[in-house]
Amino acid sequence: MSRSVGFIGLGIMGRAMARRLVDAKHQVTVYNRDASKAKELVAAGAKQAETPRAAAEGNDVIISMVSDSAAVGNVLLGPDGAVHGTKTGAVIVDMSTINPGSARRIGVALRGRGVAFLDAPVTGMEVRAREGTLSILVGGEKKDLDKVRDVLSVLGNNITHFGKQGAGQLAKACNQILCAVNMMGIVEALHLARLGGLDPAQLVEALVPGAGGSWALERFGPQIAKGDFEPGGRIALMLKDLGIIEDTARELGLPLSGVIAAKRYFQDNKAHDEADLGTQAMYKAVERAIEKAKGRRSLSS
Repeated sequence: MSRSVGFIGLGIMGRAMARRLVDAKHQVTVYNRDASKAKELVAAGAKQAETPRAAAEGNDVIISMVSDSAAVGNVLLGPDGAVHGTKTGAVIVDMSTINPGSARRIGVALRGRGVAFLDAPVTGMEVRAREGTLSILVGGEKKDLDKVRDVLSVLGNNITHFGKQGAGQLAKACNQILCAVNMMGIVEALHLARLGGLDPAQLVEALVPGAGGSWALERFGPQIAKGDFEPGGRIALMLKDLGIIEDTARELGLPLSGVIAAKRYFQDNKAHDEADLGTQAMYKAVERAIEKAKGRRSLSS
């Protein structure tokens, strides 16, 4: 059944997700601050709105996919926010990655105006967005999820309801811990291989099927071995996510060690103008750390 969908935010992930909805024959209205990013979607059959409010007007489902908590608050609750155009019975679904507390506060504000809200961040990169195989992590009322499940199923093949408002964002924070710490293990292992005289590409191929293997090793190991640091997920966004993790862990009394170590490497990337590279560019930060350690040993000998 065709549904009317407003889609707000057309970054790398947002464009791919909105295109899935257009190709599935839903009636899609799109909005992005940089209007030029909507051209491809409009050519494919989407309508373009000039404000988030206009993107929401008359639609059954409104999806936001923007950069951070402030951006979500602005596009949903600001002067031209989606809330002002949302019809009775519609559901707003935020699929951005933001702080769980922010998701709860936005949910309270929207419900106070009679608007249903789900926080539903996703895991997976652009390729999975294009394929419709994202994992969608949902917080909010199950009855609201049931209203929009048919639309979300176009975007992801694994939809999990975790509970109350903010639970989806908490699940995403857990995912980002695994991503960051896993990447640290991968790059340190590949440097150990390199320094010990092993072929990193051969090592990746040998280890992927074993106990130390992972989706990340299979996906990023060959790229690192080739020196390919083009982004799937950007370091700048991972640093934003690690800030969310630290804030959430502090509230819950959880000490973090792996996250802190990973963040230190990513901050080094940022300091060397590498924030727009993929997270696998942590390899470059570790390489610099190795060279610094060699320098210190030379000075002390």
